[in-house]
Amino acid sequence: MVVIPVYNHGATLRSVVEGVLSRHVHVLVVDDGSDDIPPHALDDLPVRIVRHEQNRGKGAAIRTGANVARSLGMSHIVTIDADGQHDPADLPLLLDAIARDENAIIVGARDFNTANVPGSSRFGRKFSNFWLRVQTGIAISDVQSGFRAYPLAVLEKLRFTENHYSFEVEILVRAAWAGFRLSEVDIAVYYPPKGERVSHFRAFMDNLRLSLLNTRLTVRAIVPIPHRTFSQDETGAISAIHPLKSLRILLASEATPRELAMAAAMGMFLGTIPLIGLHSITILLVAGWFRMNKVVGLAVSQLCMPPFVPALCIEAGHFMRHGSFLTEISLQTLGYEALQRIWEWLLGSLLLAPILSLLIGGIVFVMAKGISMGLNGRSENEPQVRP
Repeated sequence: MVVIPVYNHGATLRSVVEGVLSRHVHVLVVDDGSDDIPPHALDDLPVRIVRHEQNRGKGAAIRTGANVARSLGMSHIVTIDADGQHDPADLPLLLDAIARDENAIIVGARDFNTANVPGSSRFGRKFSNFWLRVQTGIAISDVQSGFRAYPLAVLEKLRFTENHYSFEVEILVRAAWAGFRLSEVDIAVYYPPKGERVSHFRAFMDNLRLSLLNTRLTVRAIVPIPHRTFSQDETGAISAIHPLKSLRILLASEATPRELAMAAAMGMFLGTIPLIGLHSITILLVAGWFRMNKVVGLAVSQLCMPPFVPALCIEAGHFMRHGSFLTEISLQTLGYEALQRIWEWLLGSLLLAPILSLLIGGIVFVMAKGISMGLNGRSENEPQVRP
């Protein structure tokens, strides 16, 4: 079903509806409390109409549309803005993308190489794209596009806090955390000349909502607690104290030996460097950006806690500076000469961090590979149940 959320776009709504109807038969208009649309404006068109008596926000309108689609037995909705910026002729592109991957959210990536694109829209897109990458490790080119396809399972399984424009950012982040794929197709876009475009994006309030949302999502992204995923049934804590159990749990959740080894190597590398007081936050941000396993990175970094690895780095740095090892441990060497020790720690870490990260990454890979082969062998030997 194609859902068209509308709020005071009476001038463009009919042309958008007619354009969508020429390509799809199931169309739902969700009037979010408009006061410029006559009561019977669309009566001659074969569309369903749902009305909010008061304006509740674009996110609320989309969720209303999803509820109606679900009640009619639909599996997906496609949303398209009512202001005319999207071309209904691009609708088959999203429908084809649904057919290729029915569990993905499909985002229509607008072509901004066209006339009259506002500078605020260009900035807003880059801003939202950046924070999605920070929060999920996923890069897509148009987080703010309103021309999208949603599996209804996303809206059924996840909880959301936003009801306005910020909903379209929140749903991408939370869906990615839950294991749904984010995909995109290229679409056209039309912006009227300056002064003719009608927009209900309120610069202060909607930007404030987006800023507060991004703050909350970023804080949650760096908290080392695994996100609840749509298909996940596994329970149990991941810790460095029981590495074999941890690896079994992670491999069962579709992490590969290579991915676990990369996360372990990253955690060891950053844990070795003297980022005093910043180790955890740095590991979490790097893991989020590159879509590495945060729990593995943090667990391995605990191996770098004082005194062993820092002492090795200080000894290596001292040797690099003076040609001899530090043999005196006293108030003088560790107290009054603390800045020198930190400098030696940094020097030594630049030498040892790559070595230790390769060593730990290799060990985790070998362990995970062995466990993975055991799990695969066990599943192959289990009796097959046929319907």
